[in-house]
Amino acid sequence: MMKATEVRKMSAAELEAKLLDLKKDLFQLRLQHATNQLDNPIRIAEVKKDIARVKTILREQQLASR
Repeated sequence: MMKATEVRKMSAAELEAKLLDLKKDLFQLRLQHATNQLDNPIRIAEVKKDIARVKTILREQQLASR
């Protein structure tokens, strides 16, 4: 799980790349969950929260640059 302070230190391009990676991770976790191969289902919620955190900070940066 990432901390908001870590995410705020990233540039917009890094955040976009991180968001893409997190979405791929979430897809893989959902696939594993559907096939009953997922060891830790709590991981899905953690990845969703990380995605929300990255999106929130991206939006904050967009609004600050206006």
